[in-house]
Amino acid sequence: MDIPLVWLIAGFILVIAELASGTFYLLVLGIAAFAGAGVAYAGGALVWQSLAAAAVAVAGVVWVHQYRKRTVSSPMRGIDVGQPAGFESWVNKGAGHARVRYRDALWDAHVAGDVSGEPGEILYITAVDGNTLKVSKTRPA
Repeated sequence: MDIPLVWLIAGFILVIAELASGTFYLLVLGIAAFAGAGVAYAGGALVWQSLAAAAVAVAGVVWVHQYRKRTVSSPMRGIDVGQPAGFESWVNKGAGHARVRYRDALWDAHVAGDVSGEPGEILYITAVDGNTLKVSKTRPA
């Protein structure tokens, strides 16, 4: 099998895999493989093919990383943030640990601020930490 064909097949596999991941890193690696295929087709030695592919890969990965850093400035807010949860009972009132009802299930919660602690009191989710909800009386903006 011709070396340029091997580079092309690798490039197409990486580009197709990128369609499943959506991160652009595999796309950059696929383009780097195409660069290696171009050098191989031009008759360059395997060392030059590899160097071309590596140079394009490194430059592309650095560019994608910088691009993602600029465009994704803060993590996305969870879909649960701002949703109401009903107070059920205290687990440890001094530490602010309680049980709340959210989506028809009981959840562990860490309560922030002043809460009377009456069953059925509506609290709002401010954050989610694993399987523990952080809730408060005021709804987050």
